[in-house]
Amino acid sequence: MNIRLGRRSFLSAAAIGAAASLVGCSGGEAEETQEQARQLVIGATAAPAALDPSTNSGAAISQALLYNVYETLVKIDSSGDIVPLLATGWNESEDGLTYTFTLQPKATFASGAPLNAEAVKTSLERIVNDDSVIATLKSQLGSMESVAAQDDSTVVVKLSQRDNNWLYYAAQTAGIIYEPDRLDQLDTAPAGSGPFVFDSWSEGNPMVLRRNDSYWGTPTVFDSVTIKYFSDPNAENSAMSSGDLDVISNVQAPQSISQFQGTDQYTILNGTTMGEVVLGFNHQREAFSDVRVRQAINHAINRSDLLQTVTAGYGTLIGSMVAPTDPWYEDLSGTYDYNPDTARRLLADAGHPDGLTLALRVPNLPYATSAATFIASQLSQVGITVTTDTLEFPARWIDEVMTKSNYDMTIISHVEGRDIEKWANPDYYWHYDNAEFQRLITEARTGPADEQTERMKQAARLLADDAAADFLYSMANLVVLRSDISGVPENLTSESLDLTAASSTNI
Repeated sequence: MNIRLGRRSFLSAAAIGAAASLVGCSGGEAEETQEQARQLVIGATAAPAALDPSTNSGAAISQALLYNVYETLVKIDSSGDIVPLLATGWNESEDGLTYTFTLQPKATFASGAPLNAEAVKTSLERIVNDDSVIATLKSQLGSMESVAAQDDSTVVVKLSQRDNNWLYYAAQTAGIIYEPDRLDQLDTAPAGSGPFVFDSWSEGNPMVLRRNDSYWGTPTVFDSVTIKYFSDPNAENSAMSSGDLDVISNVQAPQSISQFQGTDQYTILNGTTMGEVVLGFNHQREAFSDVRVRQAINHAINRSDLLQTVTAGYGTLIGSMVAPTDPWYEDLSGTYDYNPDTARRLLADAGHPDGLTLALRVPNLPYATSAATFIASQLSQVGITVTTDTLEFPARWIDEVMTKSNYDMTIISHVEGRDIEKWANPDYYWHYDNAEFQRLITEARTGPADEQTERMKQAARLLADDAAADFLYSMANLVVLRSDISGVPENLTSESLDLTAASSTNI
């Protein structure tokens, strides 16, 4: 593999090697120095704002830590299937109310502390009962009535009602098993059982993970992983071209992908993600209480052209809050065609013959700022004046948009799995309140399992027809790797950038 020493480290290694030769240093010691330098360096976009994924919103935390540092009873593999992880297997009762998990007998936390049924019980109960845990995770496991440690290796979870999504959410951030004695340290010292352990991170600096030498399962081949965060996609591409990166985890300037094509130096993956890019409306604003205004905006934006402009055509047009890898995905992108004349007529019918002015507040992420420019131009052609404001992400965007709801429209990629359910919560930052949609989501989750897919399709169609937002597209998982690197997933089927199988032909 490419040994990631960097210029300063390389000079130091060379100097050490020269000095060692003068005193008769053995070749074995030199080889050991090189072995310790096996690093995987990854470029990413959105940096975390904190480190505890249970108490802080922001996908970047789980992207770095889930499955790599933290593990769950079951995980979502690269095909989207739920498979064993800390549990060797599980049974579900016929009525769907009881799950029984058998734990891996060799599993321990990285510190050496036992990972037993009591540890699992502590973590799962904390998600539901601890007031500091974010509301989204509480709702994901909210149907859990009790957790029992039947013995050291058997966990029994009882639900208050059937929940067809419970196991899915238990495979992601909500289901992380934390070391019980270190729960008060999670925001500075993540404590899990994965093949990597947290080494360092601070705001403005890379995230560094190192190998867990006592890992209970198949160990990673890398001594460390460094995740470098780039707000400028061109700087990220330059870092890849100059050899400072091994992987770009998701290319933010797809128009530039050609610089990595046509050479055997790189491998390019073009997969799918769970990231639905949404032009969200604040339904507390008077303008958006009228469905005709929402429909007008949907008709006024040419989403096919937007995809070409923002992503060079990479990605999937969707039309509702469903990613292509979801079981109930349908292409609803044609619900509202591009028709500026219809948009103008709808605005006039809604009492805005002279147009209206809306504030579009977006995070300083490349896809969002590029889409904002395109959308502002398109809406101006139907009489909507857009004032655009770019907010630092994540802290300021989360504070102004998600927390204070101080916006008319915004653009963000929602990357959590099955996040269509968020539209059933009127308190969420969109403030969308539709009783029929809420009913369908409840029936899909708590009704017969074999009816879930059809109920979810109905909910997705309702969301599209009601123009609850303008669902722009689903992000592509466009990954660039140095040609010797393998084992990085093509599709993002979970909240994790799963590096547990990453390898190199040069190791």
